[in-house]
Amino acid sequence: MTSTRERQRAAARARLEREMTTRAEGARKRRQRNAYIGAGLAVLILIGGGTWLGVSVFGKDKKSNTPAAAPSGCQWLPDTDSASNPNLKEVGTPATDVPKSGKQLLTLNTTQGKIEIEMNVTDAPCTTAAIAYLTGQKFFDNSKCHRMVTEGFKILQCGDPSATGSGGPTFKYAEENLPTGQNPAYERGVVAMAKTQSPSSTGSQFFLVDADIPLSDGQTTQGLTADYTVLGKIVTGLDVLDKVIKAGAVGEDGKTAAGDGKPKLEVKITSATVGAVQAS
Repeated sequence: MTSTRERQRAAARARLEREMTTRAEGARKRRQRNAYIGAGLAVLILIGGGTWLGVSVFGKDKKSNTPAAAPSGCQWLPDTDSASNPNLKEVGTPATDVPKSGKQLLTLNTTQGKIEIEMNVTDAPCTTAAIAYLTGQKFFDNSKCHRMVTEGFKILQCGDPSATGSGGPTFKYAEENLPTGQNPAYERGVVAMAKTQSPSSTGSQFFLVDADIPLSDGQTTQGLTADYTVLGKIVTGLDVLDKVIKAGAVGEDGKTAAGDGKPKLEVKITSATVGAVQAS
């Protein structure tokens, strides 16, 4: 007999799939139409629509992984939804030549307390460079962490100034430092990047992991697939994350408990800073 917990997970999965289908449908149709015409096919294969921790949260994403960057350096790809998605913010692009080793401290000053993240420059040089660049543009300042998942696993998702789940910069880039073959795939305290189902669709959104997330086999409702760039780890502020996760998630009304919603305790990033690259 199906347990209550399994029914709740199934319901949460169904809600998320409906939401993601609606949000991605326009971008997907545009990509397919252009692919049939044959114009810009190579670029269309590489770039996706708005950013979300998508259907693969529930083990449905079987997309193959893509190499992190070309030998010449990081490649910043224009988002194909720039003209139609008002939640994308134009802030230019980082340099293509970026630091290749070391670590860098990202500090998030939030309304619930300070969170410090040690970014892995060595294994995620392009992602780290993108976050450092966006931080320098004050991209994250006064933005809300817009999503929390508490059913099946526990994460807090941030990095979208529009707080809609479809916001980000007008550029995307390839995934790197994937936890392939690791189990758990994402350990407590890890910070990873959200993306669409398409390869090379990482942007500005990231999620903070409050409890170990097992590696999904792509078939079950448990765990996550190894498709999300591991940016680094929380070195200060796990207690802040614990507090927010413990308070739970709520629906759009701000009252009804939800397994996948927004945090009941509002988390606003009042300011974000990045320190200099340090040797590992």
